[in-house]
Amino acid sequence: MLRAPLGGRTCLKLPSQAVGHLNATLKKSASRNFASSAVPQKERLLILGSGWGGYGVLRGVDKKRYDVTIVSPNNYFNFTPLLASCAVGTLEFRCAIEPVRRYTPQVVAYQAWCDKIDFQLRTVQCMPATPPPFKNTSTANVGTGTPFTLRWDKIVLAAGAYSQTFGVPGVKEHAHFLKDVKDARAIRIRILECFEQAMQPTLSDVDRRNLLNFCIVGGGPTGVEFASELHDLLHAEIADHYPTLAKLAKITIYDVAPNILGSFDKTLVEYAEKTFSRDGISILTSHHVEKVEAGKMFVKEQGEVPFGLLVWSTGLAPNPLISSISEFKKDAKTKSVLTDEHLNLIKTDGTVHPDVWGIGDCAQIEDAILPATAQVANQKAQYLVKKLNKLAQDKHSAKPFKFENQGSLAYIGDWKAIYDNSGKEDKIISKESGRVAWLLWRFRSAYFTMTLSWRNKILVPMYWFLNWIFGRDITRF
Repeated sequence: MLRAPLGGRTCLKLPSQAVGHLNATLKKSASRNFASSAVPQKERLLILGSGWGGYGVLRGVDKKRYDVTIVSPNNYFNFTPLLASCAVGTLEFRCAIEPVRRYTPQVVAYQAWCDKIDFQLRTVQCMPATPPPFKNTSTANVGTGTPFTLRWDKIVLAAGAYSQTFGVPGVKEHAHFLKDVKDARAIRIRILECFEQAMQPTLSDVDRRNLLNFCIVGGGPTGVEFASELHDLLHAEIADHYPTLAKLAKITIYDVAPNILGSFDKTLVEYAEKTFSRDGISILTSHHVEKVEAGKMFVKEQGEVPFGLLVWSTGLAPNPLISSISEFKKDAKTKSVLTDEHLNLIKTDGTVHPDVWGIGDCAQIEDAILPATAQVANQKAQYLVKKLNKLAQDKHSAKPFKFENQGSLAYIGDWKAIYDNSGKEDKIISKESGRVAWLLWRFRSAYFTMTLSWRNKILVPMYWFLNWIFGRDITRF
């Protein structure tokens, strides 16, 4: 080792071998001190649909453990129990929706349709549900944009179902459905339009009666609740502002079944039918609609029936996306995909796909068919959230899904409802009708639910109170 002068000071001059050894030691030490373990990559979870199933999973899944993407033609969730109230002005439309982007930027959301799923490559092909950009929005068609592809590691099919028309000609062109807040808005506009048209002095009384004939096809809870809400509107604000026309208005429910509300207890159905009879709502069961034209429908048992508004509520048809899937088993009747008791889709060879789940109206559990209701979809979503969050923690959940029936509710007008919980063993209230059931309908199914945000928990009772004091808004714009 040599010493060499440096600026009046003495320094050590190391041999070349020692210098090399020292540099290697410093590099090794530096790499050891500053090294960090690689950040584990989150699995890509894709949710198709923003209904009761898809939105429920979106709300509860752990966004810190999953890279979540949701694809839906709507950028909102429909709270379906309130749509009938929105359709007649009892509530405003935004009370019945929750924004999907409430959970962004933790979640990537695309307003688009999913057209195809490749389960081998784990990709989906999507088409934007908005008009193409930089084009005239009045002429550009929705769904004519540029398709795009997304990748996934786990996928939840919650695409829902379409309204069932049974192939009756003219239904899609001339009838209104009630599955979306846009449907409720169109119905509300049409109701008020019928009365403004009927006010024109050039019409005869026969034309006015035809224009004010409101027909509902389908005697399930949706059709019955809309008829009840419409009855309340006709006997309140319409009677006040259109007193002459209100006497000409008529509500008729058509159904192919022998009774309305087929899933309810017989005594409750009889109570509802008697209430409708006193309120002037006609019920025509065992009637078959053959075709629909502009302003009229043709009923096998009646012949030609003119109408001003036709609301079609006859059940569910399979989503085209679900119809295009051939790798998994499907229910022979509903054509929905079949899952096991853990909600995993069942392949045609009998095995299950561990990373594909189906919930909502597009899926059914094999050998345990449940009704396609919001209650079932919501409970499946809650179960799947717990399962996904455990899987993200490398925990296995062997507990199968079990549906807990919370009862069925239906509003029948004039502050009356029916509540059926007769299928539950540990029931406190088995069956109820009248005002008590109405309180359960309003506050249990529409207000205290976990699905509504605090914003809407405040808005809903506020609008109920305002309309009770000042009446519904009957302006049309």
